[in-house]
Amino acid sequence: MRNFDYTNAPANLLTPEIVQMLASIHEHKGKQELFMEANVDELKTLLEVALIQSTGASNRIEGIFTSDKRLEELVTQKAEPRNRSEQEIAGYREVLATIHESHEHINPRPNIILQLHRDLYSYSQAGAGGSYKNSDNVIAETDAECNQRARFVPVPAFQTAEAMDELCSKFLEAWEAGQMDKLILIPMFILDFLCIHPFNDGNGRMSRLLTLLLFYKAGYIVGKYVSMEMLIEKTKETYYEALQASSTGWHEGENTYEPFVKYYLGITLKAYSEFENRVEHLKYRSLSKPDRVKAVIDQKVGKITKKEIMDRCPDISKTTVERTLTELVKSGYIAKVGSGPSTGYVRL
Repeated sequence: MRNFDYTNAPANLLTPEIVQMLASIHEHKGKQELFMEANVDELKTLLEVALIQSTGASNRIEGIFTSDKRLEELVTQKAEPRNRSEQEIAGYREVLATIHESHEHINPRPNIILQLHRDLYSYSQAGAGGSYKNSDNVIAETDAECNQRARFVPVPAFQTAEAMDELCSKFLEAWEAGQMDKLILIPMFILDFLCIHPFNDGNGRMSRLLTLLLFYKAGYIVGKYVSMEMLIEKTKETYYEALQASSTGWHEGENTYEPFVKYYLGITLKAYSEFENRVEHLKYRSLSKPDRVKAVIDQKVGKITKKEIMDRCPDISKTTVERTLTELVKSGYIAKVGSGPSTGYVRL
């Protein structure tokens, strides 16, 4: 059985680069309350948008899709799921809402993790949720010729319950001791959870939900207002590279957590940067929506894409952004550069 060391191993991760990243995140956390107190009403919009983006992104990473319109309807509970994909999306929404509302009272113990997994599949008729895997699983990857090979072999099914008990016990012991920065403990726990791979299905989504839960419990609530799942989706190749690098030698206790820890610290820094940019933009809420789009362009040095504008102004519709860009091009205020996915706009 793998030994989970959350007492000595974290100290080995305190490289100059990681220490600097920790310090930057602590600084952002210090400003977090000021931003929230100054923009209580406006933050509601960011919260609503992040719920939709998080639910969509975390499911898309696992190959679960629906249209943007249906996604919004499901997350805002204006529609019932029509198929298996939508059932899983609705289940993710339920667990995400539970974590947002009750994270202070939820601890990552085996029975709680099983209950969250049960709720993840609460709309499914297959009864897939709430139980550990009943057969061994393999994490595979497919090459360019569509050949599959095993990338990682998780803990066997018969050892899963014991491994989860040990994982949660050692983690909570270190968490409550308070001797090591929780920003390091969180990605270590998530990596170990993924290496155990305790469920037949839903391990990736559960790992991202548990990540948010632990960040919230540690006081880092930026994921409520900026979708960390979407940031992971945008960098999923790097995510999988970090996961592979940190899981090599895991069974023998010879792996290094450093790549995975650095990846998650980087995502957290990016989330805080996005959050502060969006809150800063809220001061333009008194302007018309076209003028707010123009203000975002004015703040950008060099080229800006339509997607960047929509990320900064999540409450402005795609149609309004496109119409404003067209009018600004016609007026000569900006110029369109590039084509296809690389299309952007620059001020003249």
